Amino acid sequence: MTTTPHPADPAPDGRSTRWDQHRAARRRELVDATLRAVRQHGAGVGMDDIAAVAGTSKTVIYRHFTDRQGLYAAVSESVDALILRNLVQATGAAGDDLTSADSSPRALVAGAIDAYLTLVEKDPEVYRFVVTAPLLDQSSGDPAAPVTGHIAAQMSLVIAEALARAGRDTAPAKVWGAGLVGMVRAAADQWLAGSDAMTRLELTEHLTDLAWGGLCAAWPGETR
Repeated sequence: MTTTPHPADPAPDGRSTRWDQHRAARRRELVDATLRAVRQHGAGVGMDDIAAVAGTSKTVIYRHFTDRQGLYAAVSESVDALILRNLVQATGAAGDDLTSADSSPRALVAGAIDAYLTLVEKDPEVYRFVVTAPLLDQSSGDPAAPVTGHIAAQMSLVIAEALARAGRDTAPAKVWGAGLVGMVRAAADQWLAGSDAMTRLELTEHLTDLAWGGLCAAWPGETR
């Protein structure tokens, strides 16, 4: 029986590829414009303000993001990537391997905490926008969960590696990573509200002291 060979896959349509690239570039431009609008008008920025800063109409924005939730998701992903990049740099790792940090374990935890607080300090309105999500229906749960979830996952990898090297069960790593991020987020929200005049470095040190009291169990031989 002779098998008829399948025809080769058709070559990509150049016009379609260029259009996809154009759409991706335009989406990035609109995300950047949204961030500028947030910084200019505050976390409670409206769609009219965003459209004005972008130099376009709300209709065009919705054409690229479907709705307000789509725009918020794109902005959130951008901020998420920034925090994760800073987190990787803070832990002294290359690429996705967060286990090769050269600094001490306590300094690694401090660096991770400071990476989160740095965004809060440098871009407070953007942070508020991501955390409070004024564009969204507030009945849909925690809008910042994807961002904090990704950060917690990265920290869990670091903790799990430390537990594994110590010959210990890595099961607590996921819970400890989530707990660390939750603690930092709650403290960051209070700090941003201006309840005290504590500096970022002071807050980082206090949170590191609190976190390290428990996390040092993952690094036997390290002092509290």
